[in-house]
Amino acid sequence: NPKMDEKIVPENANAGCVGPSSDKAGKVDGCSGCPNQSACASGAAKGNSNADEALVQDRLAAVKHKILVLSGKGGVGKSTFSAQLAFALARQGFQVGLLDVDICGPSIPRMLGLEGHEVHQSASGWSPVYVDDNLGVMSIGFMLPSKDDAIIWRGPRKNGLIKQFLTDVVWNELDYLIVDTPPGTSDEHISVVQYLKSAKIDGAVVITTPQEVSMADVRKELNFCKKTGLNVLGVVENMSDIRVPLSSLLDESSGVRVVNSLGEDLTGIFIDSLKEKCPQLLDLSIESHLFKLSSSTDTNNTPEGMAKAFQVPYLGRLPMDRNMMAACEGGESFVEMYPNSAAAGPFAEIVKKIVTATSTSN
Repeated sequence: NPKMDEKIVPENANAGCVGPSSDKAGKVDGCSGCPNQSACASGAAKGNSNADEALVQDRLAAVKHKILVLSGKGGVGKSTFSAQLAFALARQGFQVGLLDVDICGPSIPRMLGLEGHEVHQSASGWSPVYVDDNLGVMSIGFMLPSKDDAIIWRGPRKNGLIKQFLTDVVWNELDYLIVDTPPGTSDEHISVVQYLKSAKIDGAVVITTPQEVSMADVRKELNFCKKTGLNVLGVVENMSDIRVPLSSLLDESSGVRVVNSLGEDLTGIFIDSLKEKCPQLLDLSIESHLFKLSSSTDTNNTPEGMAKAFQVPYLGRLPMDRNMMAACEGGESFVEMYPNSAAAGPFAEIVKKIVTATSTSN
């Protein structure tokens, strides 16, 4: 694997810090006035960085598999996937930890049904908040006085909290630690990748949606993985299409209606006609590829083609599914609550592939 050229910077470093591991550490103009300048110039700070990595390695020694959930783009479903992956693995009997390092947008407490809970601290460290005996969660969301409070932090302070999450949280023995990350390739990603690489991370699951505006940023994320030597377990194509069972028209709470060009509700008339003339159609679904460009014939311009171009596995497609949204809003396990929903089968297959990939990686 190529050696990482990005390094963690101290929490109190100057803007534009080159990092304590750099040959230029403590010697360039930007180091002037930094409280760490002498330590960096002497090489002592580099030793501190190595000590931090050793501390992470020791703390996570009892964690068998570590998985990052990444994407270069926001809003593609990283937190949704992370939350439901944690639920699914725990349901299979694995001991699971879910770490939310999206410092400015911590949505994991809501998606796991844990809003309002607090982190408890003991002499040994921070205790995760538990959904069940085999599913623990850690997030900055548990530490905020109000869920609406904004986190207005610069990079070094975010990195400091990430280090605390990895060194101070008492996970004990885990089969899987899933790390939900913010979008992009910023300081947080560099920090968490460097720390977890020292603890033998299995790799990353990269989430994208099918439109080019998303894939353009996800390609950057895949290049980030390549440059940092981070193994990619696979690419997940989220929101690949939307499938609406015609039977959902029978349920007023489903939100699905038949309307005319004026927006008038004709659902009742449609259902009566369908039952009378062709009731077997109620067993079918309507599928629409929302993001597919009809004019595009380039198979490389798809998530599957992108994965092939980067020589990483393609884990599969997940359709948009209102029950997936409902499960996350309610802090519930999607597969357990909605086993017959449109995305349940494809999601279960993706989880199976991840388990298989990680079971052979170590």
